[in-house]
Amino acid sequence: MQSIVPQAFDGKAFVHSLTTSPGVYRYVDAAGRLLYVGKAGNLKKRVSSYFLKPQMKPRVASMVAQVARVEITVTRTEAEALLLESQLIKSLKPRYNIILRDDKSYPYIYLSSEDDYPRLGFHRGAKRLAGRYFGPFPSTSAVRESLTLMQKLFKVRQCEDSYFRNRSRPCLQYQIGRCTAPCVGLISTQEYARDVRHAQMFLEGRSSAVIDEQANAMEEASQTLEFERAAMLRDQVAMLRQLQAQHYVQGASADMDVIACRIESAVACISVLFFRDGSSLGTRDFFPHLPMDAEAGDVLSQFIAQYYMDRPVPRELIVAERLPDHALLTELLMKRTGRVVELKANVRGERARFLHMAEHNAQVALTQRLSSRQTLAVRFEALRQLLALPESPKRLECFDISHTRGELTVASCVVFGPEGPEKSHYRRFNIEGITPGDDYAAMHQALTRRFRKVAEGEGLRPDVLLIDGGDGQVAQALDVLAGLGLIGIRVVGVAKGPARRAGEEILILTDGSSGSAARHIHPGYASPALHLVAAVRDESHRFAINAHRKRRDKARKRSTLEDIPGVGAKRRAALLRTFGGLAGVEAAGVEELMRVTGIHQDLAQRIYAALRN
Repeated sequence: MQSIVPQAFDGKAFVHSLTTSPGVYRYVDAAGRLLYVGKAGNLKKRVSSYFLKPQMKPRVASMVAQVARVEITVTRTEAEALLLESQLIKSLKPRYNIILRDDKSYPYIYLSSEDDYPRLGFHRGAKRLAGRYFGPFPSTSAVRESLTLMQKLFKVRQCEDSYFRNRSRPCLQYQIGRCTAPCVGLISTQEYARDVRHAQMFLEGRSSAVIDEQANAMEEASQTLEFERAAMLRDQVAMLRQLQAQHYVQGASADMDVIACRIESAVACISVLFFRDGSSLGTRDFFPHLPMDAEAGDVLSQFIAQYYMDRPVPRELIVAERLPDHALLTELLMKRTGRVVELKANVRGERARFLHMAEHNAQVALTQRLSSRQTLAVRFEALRQLLALPESPKRLECFDISHTRGELTVASCVVFGPEGPEKSHYRRFNIEGITPGDDYAAMHQALTRRFRKVAEGEGLRPDVLLIDGGDGQVAQALDVLAGLGLIGIRVVGVAKGPARRAGEEILILTDGSSGSAARHIHPGYASPALHLVAAVRDESHRFAINAHRKRRDKARKRSTLEDIPGVGAKRRAALLRTFGGLAGVEAAGVEELMRVTGIHQDLAQRIYAALRN
């Protein structure tokens, strides 16, 4: 690696000493912030183009003017450089690069393999469980829809193992005809294995083979006068054929992703249509971070390099035109997968129709995005005017409190910017050490924990701090900010109106200079500023309720025995097994507890005392 001292950077002198090998270059400004990461087959030729050209695009000129240091990493091949570039962009997020802003793992359908009665289920994350994983699917809703269809078609169980092993009678899924109740032995392992095999064939795209088998079984049932079974198989075959007609892709027997890009008003939308085993799995839209003057081909190249770096790669990628790094991307994808991956442009027939569909989806999604951004811009400007701020706020934060009769209080903090919610900045705070139900103390604790770091120079400051509540909650916010020495943060309370109807909220505005509560105003249901405030408040309320429910559910699933010193997993299991559950343990005396293997007198007395306190 070569580097230059970040003072009076001389690009022309720097490029003279550069190697002609392939590699990656990084531009860094005087403050040490990474500006740009690029790859090159010839480093000297590529980097010199930034410093020796008399004219450059405005974005490039602005970036070059900030360069104080250039860092170089030499690689063996240009394909290695492309891979390293993608990894650095994804991890470091340079300001002037095209950055894919979607790091969510994709959902799969999971089929277990270690049970006599395997289950189907939703899966996201590391594939640690033994079994088959089908996907990836473009969205959670696509998986849920597929699982619902599988319940109707094949009746393979989808319940968790803990639920399945503790059933004494069939559940509701059996009653409505979506499960064969293997939990209570109402179906043999052989018949259930047949249903599992058909489900697996269907997920592999072999629905025609399933239809043929079921049609033959239907004929056999008719000949043996099993008319109810024949009718059931007939309905299943009809549903399979209808589903096949809806989702089958003519001429797309191989796995395929169709990718289209549209750019407008410095916003890019990439739409991807997913096809696996001849069936459509749906579509998903992406909105990458886009520097100025970016072109569709560059955006698609960066998207493919970043997106497929850690995800399954189909056998075909369809794009509208040959990309600048077409051959290099093909080589990279083939090295990553160890098989042939075709990157196709200028396609015909069905693939051209799918590409047109993807382009249309991208345009529609982009139009909606721009419309949403314009609406947000209007609402942010209206809020600026309402609060008499010198400029439109860039960061709104809203706090809310949620609990059930004081139990397990949780505070939420949600963040909105000019482009909408910034979910990576959301925070929740588990409130401890307060009187149950004291919302003021809960708000004070949450705000103190949030803004203590700001006072220490860490984290981002909001321009406007929204508090879901009235004067009391607002007073807590003002007290926390004053105690931490933070000034310039505008605090606004959001209280419900007398009738508690949407659009009648009261905003409690505080004086920016003195910090005292100034006045109550009623913007009215037609106010764009109130629309923005209400949307942020509702999102904070939703996030707080969800966080509280998760904490409450986790606490209620926790056994009281877990809090007793000396009672580990094995002793806990032995107690529950011996007495038939927690109620039996609670009813047992010290002598009875001592009869359980591993429970001595002192421990039995501790258990007895703990369960009665």
